[in-house]
Amino acid sequence: MNRVLSFWFCALALFAVTIPAVAQDRLPPIPAEKQTPEQRKASEEFKANRKQDVFGPFVPLLRSPEVMIRAMQLGDYLRYKTTLGPKLNEFVILITARQWTQQYEWFVHYPIALKEGLTPDIAKAIADGRRPAGMDADEELNYDFCNELLDNQSVSDPTYARAMKRFGEQGTIEIVSVAAYYTFQSMVLNTARTPVPPGAPALPPFPR
Repeated sequence: MNRVLSFWFCALALFAVTIPAVAQDRLPPIPAEKQTPEQRKASEEFKANRKQDVFGPFVPLLRSPEVMIRAMQLGDYLRYKTTLGPKLNEFVILITARQWTQQYEWFVHYPIALKEGLTPDIAKAIADGRRPAGMDADEELNYDFCNELLDNQSVSDPTYARAMKRFGEQGTIEIVSVAAYYTFQSMVLNTARTPVPPGAPALPPFPR
């Protein structure tokens, strides 16, 4: 019995050593004194623009200062200025975060989406990987468009025609752009394993 227990203790110890912790932050904040001149300049530009220190996906992106600044500039428009309006914008962000099981983006944007008028039932259905009931026409169109694009890497002719009729060329390309931008952010955050605050609600694995 002692030999069996010893075997399992050794096996568990080996497993713990060889499997990395999921919560490990691979690209944490860079202390100011360790930043390159280019990183310090980018950090200062970010703070002047966003009125706070580098945070979230911009922390790992700071490893490439030019990429971080250009990502911030694109986000300034796609987060705040699209023709979709705040509620639909946040709806698209939640759909994208759910597709990537992106915990940080969900943690940040879930309360914003509710504040902008998305119902808790719709948000919960997105979190569960279910098609929400009770969507209005614009929500249903954005849901269909984004899920086709993210699941199939394309959009069907009928769904594209609906989007063009409702949102026009600009609005349609902005739906694509918001989903694409937050796909990019999700890829960065998932690669970096950027953590969320302790106790934050976690998305379960995406149901496939």
